[in-house]
Amino acid sequence: MKSKAAGLPFSYRLAVTSRSLAALLGGYLLAAMASVCITLLLPMPKADAVVTGMMLSFLFYLVAILWCFACRSAWHAWLGVLLPGAALAAINGLAYWMQTP
Repeated sequence: MKSKAAGLPFSYRLAVTSRSLAALLGGYLLAAMASVCITLLLPMPKADAVVTGMMLSFLFYLVAILWCFACRSAWHAWLGVLLPGAALAAINGLAYWMQTP
């Protein structure tokens, strides 16, 4: 019996691998940056802000994974997680800089 995977082109396999890496690595980056951003910007006690940021990071990770597999191409998937991740990193840096005496 012939395997169906043997008939798939290499470009298709590469695109799926790229989307998977974007979902795993880019989603982790986005979730981590969102967690830090929420922690730094919420006006509540630090312990509550950390817990809230960590809980919401799971939602950001889920949305990033869904985004990566809903895009038309792997490039859109990478851009869709890296650009917001970079924007959140810039906001985190600015918020940290503003809070540091």
